[in-house]
Formats: sequence, C-alpha cells, structure tokens
Amino acid sequence: MNFTRWSARLPGTQRRAAARTEQTVPPDRRSESPVPAARAGHPASAVDELPTREVLDHVPALVALVHGPDHRVAHVNDAYVTAFGPRPPGTPARDTLPELAELGLLPLLDQVLRSGRPRTLKSRKAGDGRSYTFTCTPVTGHGDRDAGVLVFATDVTDHAEAAERLRASERTQRETAVTLQRSLLPQDLEEPDDLRVAATYQPGGTEAAVGGDWYDVITLGGGRTALVIGDVMGRGVRAAAVMGQLRTAVRAYARLDLPPHEVLQLLDGLAVEIDANQIATCVYAVHDPNEGRLVYASAGHLPILVRDENGEVLRADEPTGPPLGTGGWVHSSGSVPLGPGATAVLYTDGLVERRDQDLDEGIAALARALSGATGTPQVVCDRLVRSAGVTADHDDDVAVLVLQHPARTGPAADLFRNAALDLLGGVEAAPRARAFASGVLTSWRFPTELHDLGVLATSELVANSLQHGTPPMRLRLRRTDRRLLIEVTDGDDHLPRRRRAEPADESGRGIDIVATIASGWGSRRTPGGGKAVWCEFLLPKR
Repeated sequence: MNFTRWSARLPGTQRRAAARTEQTVPPDRRSESPVPAARAGHPASAVDELPTREVLDHVPALVALVHGPDHRVAHVNDAYVTAFGPRPPGTPARDTLPELAELGLLPLLDQVLRSGRPRTLKSRKAGDGRSYTFTCTPVTGHGDRDAGVLVFATDVTDHAEAAERLRASERTQRETAVTLQRSLLPQDLEEPDDLRVAATYQPGGTEAAVGGDWYDVITLGGGRTALVIGDVMGRGVRAAAVMGQLRTAVRAYARLDLPPHEVLQLLDGLAVEIDANQIATCVYAVHDPNEGRLVYASAGHLPILVRDENGEVLRADEPTGPPLGTGGWVHSSGSVPLGPGATAVLYTDGLVERRDQDLDEGIAALARALSGATGTPQVVCDRLVRSAGVTADHDDDVAVLVLQHPARTGPAADLFRNAALDLLGGVEAAPRARAFASGVLTSWRFPTELHDLGVLATSELVANSLQHGTPPMRLRLRRTDRRLLIEVTDGDDHLPRRRRAEPADESGRGIDIVATIASGWGSRRTPGGGKAVWCEFLLPKR
C-alpha cells in the first residue's frame, strides 16, 4: 500500500502542495499566485510539512485507515497497536480488525463509504475492556477502490463508568421507592360483606421515578365500607413517604365514621402540616348497602365511573374541590347510585392521561372499556389496564380500584336479608321492638344463643334511643353471610359513649352491655341530622 498516495488526501495536504508550487514559480510571476507570498514563512508551514504517518502515530486516540469496498487496512497508529496489537496492511478489516466487527462498525464503514458523510458511534465497550466513541470519516481517492474511511476512536472509559455508576444509583433509588410504595399499600384488601373489590398498582417504567399513588378499602362497621384512592404529586421516595402518611391518616379518620367531605377537610389540614409544598388528589367514598348509593367527596381527583346493571356508564363529576394541601376550602359530598349488579371504578391519572390527547378523551375511552368489561373485579381491573395500553415501560404510576355490588339470587339471596320497624309511640315501643326482633331472628333460623343476644342488644339500643333521642326513630335488622347487624336511628345528633356506671346509678349501662355482648358497636351522625347507633354479631362458620 502506497501510504504517501493516501496521505495526499488527508487534511492539510492541499496546502502543502500549494506551498511547493509557490517555490517553483518564477519570481516575476509569484505575485499572480493564489497563495500569499507571506505564507511561506508562516509558522503553520512547519506543521504542514510534518509527515502524516508521524502525526497519526503520536495521536493518543486510536486511528485506523482503511480503503476500498472491502476496507483493506492502510494504516493503524501506535495507540491502536497498543490497544489491539499490530495489524498487517492490505488485509480486509473483516479478517484483520475483528474488534471493529464485534462492535458492529463494519456496516457503518459501508455506509460512510457510500454516503461520503461522517458517522459517530458513541460509547461502545471494546474487547480490551475499555469504552470508545468511534468517528468514521470518509477519505476521498481516485475511484471507488481508492476511497477509504478514517476510523478515529476516543477513549471514554471514565465517562462511561461514571454514567453507569449514576444509572446504578438511579436504579437503586427507584427500587427503594418502589419497595417503600408497595409496602405502604394494603397487602390484602379488606373484604366487605356486600361488596366484591379488587385493586391493582403498577409503577412507572424504568425511566420514570415511582409516584405516590395509593388506594384502600376500609370496613366501617354496620355494613358500611369506605373506599379511597389518591395520588401524591411528585415522584420518588418523598412522594411515597407522604402517600404513606396520608393513607394512615385516612384509616384513622375513617374510624370516626365521618361524612366523606369532613374526612377530606381533616386530610387537607394534615397535608399542609406534612409538607406545605406537597399536594395530593383524593377521592373518599362510603357505600351503605341499605341505601344502595355511593356517597363520596373529591379533592381534585378524577371522576368515579359507575356501570349499572344494564351496562350504562355514569360519570360522577360533581362535587369536586381543590387538591389536598391547598387549604382554605370547604369540601362537599355527592352521591351516585350503586345498586345490585353495579360496578364502580376509582383510578389515578396514569390510567387515562396521555401527552397526545385530552384528559376527557382518556376518561371517555375508559368509560367505553368499562361498559364492555364483565367478570370479577380483578378481571375488570386487568381489562381496563390493558385497554388503556398500560405496559411495563409506562411513563406514570397507575392505580385502579374496582368494586361490585353483586345482584344475588337463589340460595345466596337467602343469606342477605333486611327487616325494619318504625318506633312509634312512647314506652310501648320497647316491647314492640323486642317482639319484632325475636320474630325476625327466629325466621332467619339463628341459633338460640345468637337469637337471645340479638334480642337483648335490640332492647338496649331501643331503650337508649327512647331515653336520649328524639323522633323519628327506626329499628333495622340486617343479616349477611357473615354477621348480624342491628341499628337504631333517631333525630338527635348527640352520639352516645361507653362509660362505667356506678352501682347506685339507675341508667348508663345500656351501651356498656351492648359493647360487652356484641362483636363490635359504633355510632355516627346521619346526613339529614340525627344519629345511628349499631352493633354486630359474627355468625358461626358453617
């Protein structure tokens, strides 16, 4: 291989040729030369006279020069020889430069040779264990067989290792956040008597830090169930930690059996205390099987979707207040029907929000998917996630909570019964209530011991309401496949409390007796004013 002929095509060669031409031109014609006369004495002329081979051998980067369609080796510099060993000239790169073949550079050489444009391949790890950025530059020649490519490889090992350490650190942080997030979510959902529930959570893909999505199901007693879903703005461990605090607070406030809007008011104040710069959206809903409705309040969250027994989907838009953490807003409660055969979906924005479409379009698409999604709550969950195109590399967290109020028929319907009695009149209402409870519990074929305990609890709750409450009063008995529920409502909103009566006291023992004999008891204020006092007994397992 005539390296001198090849060097004539490298940068700077044309300037040297011009300088030599200048020296051979007669003195009387030098003024006509396109090259200035002063250039002969310019310091750059010394650089131009350096042999190209010597220049390339002193370059610390790896340099290889190949020519022709099969990329025969013309020259490799000293740095290249030190890294990969000597390479005989005149042999094809596919045979002589296996390190380039392993890195996939041979097709790139073909492309550079055809297009005449340089190409760069960033940060590839070579066989010597170091990382290089390869730049392939075309070198012109006399015909296709003389044209070649100059391969210039810069050692970027330090940068590549630093980038890998950064990526490893980010992966560790993300795994920590995901672990924290999952540990703060409920490991097993509570199972209400009257609802079937399922939930799913999927963190964002590897390029997205985990967010603060959460959900929960809380049995309130008296047959009622609270359902909550929320989304803390932001990502990473901080968002997951705030989510855990809010979820714990929701469970504590739920035990107070407050209306949904009052729970959000308490959460709003807590969110400001946790972090004034952190906001979150949330929906808190309560289902009462006796009313067949879902009462809810929303703090800037997406609307609940409900599909009725006929497959029609209802979107519960109002009322919606600002997100938690903004402060100074009075939330309000709304309701949506949720009778037997209905399905409701609570979700976070990762399920419906896309960069290339309006949010309402995503909600409408979810509603269409819900209208045709049948099966168990878990099946509905999975179908909704698939229909939204959520995959493992999704760019946002997704949380979905599905609840169904099943329509029971046949033998299953016999395990769910209701009976109610309006308590009219004065003191004679107490014996009437006891007789009513005895007859109902007998017809439900409860064992004698449970029958007697139910009648005693009914008597004490009714007597307490007659003494301390105001009309209208109502007794309600309900059985499920797991428990017996007894509830008395009246028009007074003063909630009873359990206390220890002194031996000489003639009253004050009713609630204490109920709390002693029942599996659980509680009280709450009713939406229209007044209160409800309830107790429950677990049924023996069959």
